[in-house]
Amino acid sequence: MNYKLDNLDRQILTLIAEDARIPFLEVARLCDVSGAAIHQRIQKLTSLGVLKGSQFVIDPEKVGYETCAYIGLNLKDPEKFDDVMEKLKKIPEVVECHYTTGNFDMFIKIYAVNNHHLLTIIHDKLQPLGLASSQTLISFHSAINRQISIGSIPAEKEE
Repeated sequence: MNYKLDNLDRQILTLIAEDARIPFLEVARLCDVSGAAIHQRIQKLTSLGVLKGSQFVIDPEKVGYETCAYIGLNLKDPEKFDDVMEKLKKIPEVVECHYTTGNFDMFIKIYAVNNHHLLTIIHDKLQPLGLASSQTLISFHSAINRQISIGSIPAEKEE
């Protein structure tokens, strides 16, 4: 079920998406409402699943992971999706996994220290999962990396 965002929700989400560490009182001041109203609204958005917590984002390159790759996977036995997913969760270099349409059963994102490390991951950790085939794309640089824009979501009409 989708929650209809009103104008206050949109303002709040825009502000906290830009800076998750912004104090609630600053959000309240910028939205021209009380701190309690912001706190209640954040709790409501969290309980509805609109907000999914907050976290610090580690820059993989700064901690030694120089290679980012996207790999399309085709399984020999597609009925083993759940088993493969559980095994992928145990590979720390796999940071995303998507079920997809098109040419692949699954599409994953991996960070590796270098290309040799990436080859080792593919050979030693991915191939034993029962792959029929895979295709690897190495990312040279992330040109855009952002959250979804709240501005493009229609606001609920206030009466």
